[in-house]
Amino acid sequence: MKKLLLIPFILISVLSTAQKTENIIIITTDGFRWQEVFKGMDPAIANDKTFNQGDSTYIYKKYYSSDFKESRKKLMPFLWSEIASKGQIYGNRDLGNKVDVSNPYWFSYPGYSEIMTGNVDLLVNSNSYKANPNVNVLEFLNQQSKIKGKTAAFGAWDAFDRILNEKRSNFPVISAFDPVGGNKPTAVQNLLNEMRDNSFKPFHEDECLDVFTHYEAISELKTNKPKVLYIAYGETDEWAHSGHYRSYLDAANQVDSWIKEIWNFVQNDPQYKNKTTLLITVDHGRGDKTKSEWTSHGDKIAGASEIWFAAMGPEIAPKGEIKTESQFYQKQFAQTIAKIMGYTFTAEHPVASEVKEVFDK
Repeated sequence: MKKLLLIPFILISVLSTAQKTENIIIITTDGFRWQEVFKGMDPAIANDKTFNQGDSTYIYKKYYSSDFKESRKKLMPFLWSEIASKGQIYGNRDLGNKVDVSNPYWFSYPGYSEIMTGNVDLLVNSNSYKANPNVNVLEFLNQQSKIKGKTAAFGAWDAFDRILNEKRSNFPVISAFDPVGGNKPTAVQNLLNEMRDNSFKPFHEDECLDVFTHYEAISELKTNKPKVLYIAYGETDEWAHSGHYRSYLDAANQVDSWIKEIWNFVQNDPQYKNKTTLLITVDHGRGDKTKSEWTSHGDKIAGASEIWFAAMGPEIAPKGEIKTESQFYQKQFAQTIAKIMGYTFTAEHPVASEVKEVFDK
């Protein structure tokens, strides 16, 4: 009798560990610091007239609390409620939980390349670098039979066409002022194209406002139902470079709101509900040791290699904020993305191993 009972037990065990994620949404918000993620707004910066845009009262009213846990929740309420309770958040260096870029440059193109290829190519050393010769994980997933033709990327910055090598990768990469909808745009896509092209352009032709990237991606999510979707927001970096702390915080708060909107749609759609994983991260960090360097990054800026990431979905145990001392690297994200989808990412270049702790129950 004991032997007969063993068979259904084994079957239940196998089924319980079966692949559940069928879709993945990867989100980046350019250069958003771990300091604000885990500690909320920084009073030292908010009080500085050089950076507060003459409106420290607004910053304090909207984002300040004497309790850092409340402050960070005011800034990113979805991250610190839904994701903190149902997912995992890495990178609180005050607890010894470290996440760093591996590339030596500490700026955007090398960072995004590292995220997507799982590799550090030292030749990728400029934001104006040519089309990326390294195969990326989105391209790899798009070649898999169950996913082929169901991959799309949307980025506010025009460099994503090169970072993801759109011509070779063979999936749509809509960056900056690229039109959406191809030859047959929907009415919504037509409106988005017109609004984006006629919008205020504070970052010139290199980068559109995040609101357009977001709603272009939402339109794709609702109409074409991709299985692999990448959304890259950029305003957190742009406002930081401008020294506009209020706008930097507002941009991050808005991204958090958009992530909530995406998740709410996902959890109310039959294709996506309980079958979709979110992975959220950044391309680089920013200065903090010298407070005035929060506006900057690059290899001369202390702390600009320090990043963070979060994940939530069927394969991700609800462990919340990770408080164990450990060291993870940006180059591990590509394989983590592949493993979440049930694949092993291989390429001609080396691919770093996944963050195994993400999958530990």
